[in-house]
Amino acid sequence: MRIPFLSMFVTSPFEGIQEHAEKVQECTWTFQQAIECHVSNRCKRFEELRHEVIQLESQADAIKRRIRGHIPKGTMLPVDKFQLFRYLREQDSVLDSVEDALDWLSYRPEPGIPDELEKDFFLLVDAVMGPIEQMAKMVEEARKYFSVFSEKQRVVVKDIIRTLRQQEHDADKAEDIIKQKVFNMDLDPVTVFHMVRLADIIGSIADHAENAGDMMRAMLAK
Repeated sequence: MRIPFLSMFVTSPFEGIQEHAEKVQECTWTFQQAIECHVSNRCKRFEELRHEVIQLESQADAIKRRIRGHIPKGTMLPVDKFQLFRYLREQDSVLDSVEDALDWLSYRPEPGIPDELEKDFFLLVDAVMGPIEQMAKMVEEARKYFSVFSEKQRVVVKDIIRTLRQQEHDADKAEDIIKQKVFNMDLDPVTVFHMVRLADIIGSIADHAENAGDMMRAMLAK
């Protein structure tokens, strides 16, 4: 069956990718509030914020399905479809890690995060927010590049990716500091496991953002 010539061109999928990235960013902002709420005795909204994250993740899933469902076979794209979907998977995995982190906290609400580690977890959460903000900015600038293929715009996107990688490295260091402290504190084994695993899940938020940056770098190389 022949594919009509005009149907081979559709609205750039990067419009949907950018919409999804903005939803991811909104979700991580709510995640940050939930973490701050969890360690505050005055805040009673943790479960409310956790459910808000779940709702935002569901909205992002709808955007993801729309992106995947609106690229018919034979459509001409500015990038390889397989790479595009791999990129989307990494960007979407940020949401999975955000939801996993809050779920993990909810499994053991008491005694929660030890007082001695509260500041370190705040620093880790702040550190993973940076790569997410850069990821959203990267998608916005990449959308411009793939519409005009300007070398100047390509350099802009690559510079953002380099910043994203550096910020992910900073997040790794914040995660390592927590793990080192936990193993040198007088804590019961369950708390040790709970804190180490929590640091690992929060750190993976930045890992997926970096992976998305790597996939974007690969698409720029084509």
